[in-house]
Amino acid sequence: MQLDFPTVETLLLEHKEHVLFITLNRPKVRNAMSLQMVREIMSVFESIKEHRQIRAVVLRGAEGHFCAGGDIKDMANARAAMAQKDQKQEPADPFQALNREFGRMITQVNRAPQVVIAILEGAILGGGFGLACISDVALATDSAKFGLPETGLGIPPAQIAPFVVDRIGLTQARRIALLGMRFGAEEALRMGLIHEHIGSLELLDERLQEILTSVKRCAPHANVVTKDLLLSVDEVPLETLLDNAAESFSQAVQGQEGQEGAMAFIQKRPPFWSV
Repeated sequence: MQLDFPTVETLLLEHKEHVLFITLNRPKVRNAMSLQMVREIMSVFESIKEHRQIRAVVLRGAEGHFCAGGDIKDMANARAAMAQKDQKQEPADPFQALNREFGRMITQVNRAPQVVIAILEGAILGGGFGLACISDVALATDSAKFGLPETGLGIPPAQIAPFVVDRIGLTQARRIALLGMRFGAEEALRMGLIHEHIGSLELLDERLQEILTSVKRCAPHANVVTKDLLLSVDEVPLETLLDNAAESFSQAVQGQEGQEGAMAFIQKRPPFWSV
C-alpha cells in the first residue's frame, strides 16, 4: 500500500523506514495548537491508520518546545463568531465546537494503531500536556516544563481531563489541575506522566533510536491488537474482554506473524518483520 500523506502547513512530516516523524511547527508561538494544526494532525493519523509499514510515530515540537497549549487567536476568532451568532440567533456554539474538535483529535491519536512516542522539551502545557498523556512512550529533557494553566485563565481543561486522569490517576490530576501547577521532568517522572527523564539531546537521540529498534522487533499486527486490548481494559466488561482476547490470540497464533514468530524462535533467527 502506497503512502500518501496529506498536505500540511503547521506540521513537518518525515518518513524514515518504519517511523513517521511529526513535528509541530509553529515555533513563534511555542507550537501552540491552532484549529488548523488540530485538523492537520487528524488528517495525518487518518492517512496512516491502515499502513502497517508505519509502526511508530514520533511527536515533537520545533525549536525546543513541544506545545504551549491552545492558540489564543482561535479563542478570539470563536469570540467574534459567537457575537455574530448572537446577532443572527444561530444555534451553533463556536467555543464548544472549537474545544470538541481538539477532543476528537486527541482521542484519534490515543487510538492510533502505531506506537506513539512523544519527545517532550520546553513548554508542555494544556493541550500539549494532553498529547503527552496519550503517548505510548514519553521521553522528557531537562528543559521540559509541564502544566495545566487552564483554571488560572478561567477555563477548565475540558477535553484533556479524562486522559490526564487515565495517565496519572485522579489524586494527582486533581492537585495539578486545581492548583494550575507547573513542574519539571523529575516530578513528571515521579508521578508516571513520562517514562524517562533524559538530560542531554545526544542521549535523547540515542535512546529514541533504541526505542525505535525495539518497536521494529515487535510484530506489527501483534502490536496493533495488543494496544487495542490494553486500551479496552476500562471500557469493556472483563468477561467480554477476555473472550475477545482469546479470539484474537487464536487468530494471531494461526496467522502469518504467529507462525513466523514460532518458526524464527525454533530456527534461532530474527523474524521477517525485524530485519
